Amino acid sequence: MIQLLFLVVFAEGAVALLLMVKVGPLRELAMRGVDHVKTGKGPATVKTLACTLSVLLMSSVTSILKIQNRGLKLGTVSPMDQVLWRTHLLEASLIGFTLFLAFVIDRLHHYLRKLIALRKVANTSREEVEKLQMENRSFHEKEEKSSGEKKKLQQEIAKLSESMKQLKSKSEEHEKATLEAEAHVNALQKQSEELLLEYDRLLEDNQILQSQLHYKG
Repeated sequence: MIQLLFLVVFAEGAVALLLMVKVGPLRELAMRGVDHVKTGKGPATVKTLACTLSVLLMSSVTSILKIQNRGLKLGTVSPMDQVLWRTHLLEASLIGFTLFLAFVIDRLHHYLRKLIALRKVANTSREEVEKLQMENRSFHEKEEKSSGEKKKLQQEIAKLSESMKQLKSKSEEHEKATLEAEAHVNALQKQSEELLLEYDRLLEDNQILQSQLHYKG
């Protein structure tokens, strides 16, 4: 019994050490072993063993107390009782260490699983942050590009506005020239009409003079 308890204590101590200190792939093997113990029928078996060891621990403690009480009553402890007392004390110590190490292994496994989950979440969050940073950089690049295009469009609009002003000025000049030409044409038409009237009058005077000369002759 004592040899088995020593073996269990050493095994639990090795598992606890592997869980606390990362030695190559041994921590992963230890984690998988504890995972296997905690799945399926493992938890029920562990609870049964824990209850059995607790009962044995209480039995050893009770035996130790009985031996001490018997020694107090007799005033001395026989060699047999001393051997039994030391045996029960060693068993109780080993069982206590076994239960304590089992609890330590359980807590270490639990917190390591939480740590692994947190690292995964942290890695996912880091990837999301990097993705957001890339999107932010892309957005800034697009914004700068759109800003440059906006400036180009503003320059083109300014050029078009200047061209429209020049065309409007030329159009006004052409319109003014057209009005002046129309006024000149109207003046020429009026002058032509006056010349035609004068020509008609001169023709009439000529005919009158010819008539008078013909009459005198």
